Amino acid sequence: MQAFIYGLLVLICLIGCTPAPSNLALGTLERDRITFTATANEIIRQLPIREGSRVAEGDILVKLDSKNQQAILAHAIAEQAKAQAYLLKLTNGERPEDIAAALAKVQLAKAQLVEAEKNYRRNAELVAKKLISQSEKDSAIATRDSAKAELNSSQEEFSKLTAGSRSEDIEQAKAQLEAAKADVVLQQQKLDELTIVATRDGILDNLPYNLGERVPTNSIVAVVQANNVPYARVYVPASHRISMVPNVKVDVMVDGIQEPFQGTVRWVSSEASFTPYYALTESERSRLMYLAEVDLEASAQALPSGIPAQVVMPEVAQ
Repeated sequence: MQAFIYGLLVLICLIGCTPAPSNLALGTLERDRITFTATANEIIRQLPIREGSRVAEGDILVKLDSKNQQAILAHAIAEQAKAQAYLLKLTNGERPEDIAAALAKVQLAKAQLVEAEKNYRRNAELVAKKLISQSEKDSAIATRDSAKAELNSSQEEFSKLTAGSRSEDIEQAKAQLEAAKADVVLQQQKLDELTIVATRDGILDNLPYNLGERVPTNSIVAVVQANNVPYARVYVPASHRISMVPNVKVDVMVDGIQEPFQGTVRWVSSEASFTPYYALTESERSRLMYLAEVDLEASAQALPSGIPAQVVMPEVAQ
């Protein structure tokens, strides 16, 4: 009996001293995590979906307070209406009543000029006959010239009203209207971003803030774990870094499942984790690890995230 116990202890020691396979890269299964950030410093008004629930693309995850942004949008819409009305005024021209009033001023100025001209001629004849003084003739000349100037002024005003606005003013008004429209689009976009929706199907993994809390700008307010096939995130020893390159086919072992899954190396880090290689000796550099990601086949979609996985690395060519 003692001999059996002694042999069993020796076997256990031998098993315990057996080194782990050197061609395995250890890690876990992961999925893409989509983070959603707050675009404004506002209060959370709605959290319609609980953590851990499945979400589809377009589902509302978080609603932030939008009163302030709605007021900004309303102001932008009013500015657009103002710019539109101003452009319409320039393109439509003056009101018919204003044009008729200007025409009446022209006709009045013509009548006044005719009267002043007749008065001047009469005074000129009387001066020639020496019946009135020269000063009265000079006064008639001044009155006639003033009537001519008044007629010219009224005619120019009438021409201005009937000619319409300058092309430069119209182009400026058009530019102001386009700027107002662009501002409305921008403010509407900011309003829409206060309602945070899922951009991919998946599981709502985390809601860092509670209902009623004010969140800082650019802070993470929701995290969704994408509902896609998981990938293995493993650490590759330096001795196998040469053989682990993108597009290489490997076997992926998952704890609890007997058969391996077929995987394809997606990415391998170009820098070692933790201590940089140039700070280590030659023997220490052999213990460096390089982070790698390996895509799994579609049959692995049902596997949960976070479980341990091992990648069987290709043999290094001698």
